[in-house]
Amino acid sequence: MRFAALLPPILLAACNPPAADDYVARVGVTGRDAPTAPIASPDTKGAVWAPTPASPLRLVYGKPGERVLFALECVQGRVEPMLEYTRYAAADAHAKAILALIGNGHVARLKIDAARAGGGWLWRGRGLAASPAFEGLTGGRAVEATVPGAGSLILNPSPLPGELILQCRSLAPPAAPVSAPAEVAPPGPTGPDTTDTTAPPPPPARQGSG
Repeated sequence: MRFAALLPPILLAACNPPAADDYVARVGVTGRDAPTAPIASPDTKGAVWAPTPASPLRLVYGKPGERVLFALECVQGRVEPMLEYTRYAAADAHAKAILALIGNGHVARLKIDAARAGGGWLWRGRGLAASPAFEGLTGGRAVEATVPGAGSLILNPSPLPGELILQCRSLAPPAAPVSAPAEVAPPGPTGPDTTDTTAPPPPPARQGSG
């Protein structure tokens, strides 16, 4: 599939963008053998969306110069493009939960599971890019993203998530054209019956001899 460039360069308020994708590898996420008390909702004042240099189809969200809090990426599914969402908060091994997205007049619930990251686990899920569940991220207002145990994360408004979602949807293969059914000629007028049902004429009478 052809992945075209998505986002133009943007200027951020600070020189440093949100932490790079290698944050987990550098810092690590402590593994847990048992459920832990829910964490407090992170402070997102000043947090921004930013594209990553490695991929024009990936956005990260966080405060400039600090760790990533959330990421959204367009990836190729089996048939259609998908959006992969990651909540950078420690998760219990093999845990399963629901990510609630509330904002811009939409309420969506997306499956999210614990995924390995370095020596620990964090939250990650995928959904079809065409799903209406992502519509809340295309508006111009803030969105609240909540994972049980990982707090409520306020995603500050930005046009970048909406642009990514639209670009990802545009990468879907074109639908196969639907063939028109063959036309059936209407029945024509009934022709005359050409079957000869008239009885054959009698044989000529034999002349008597004399």
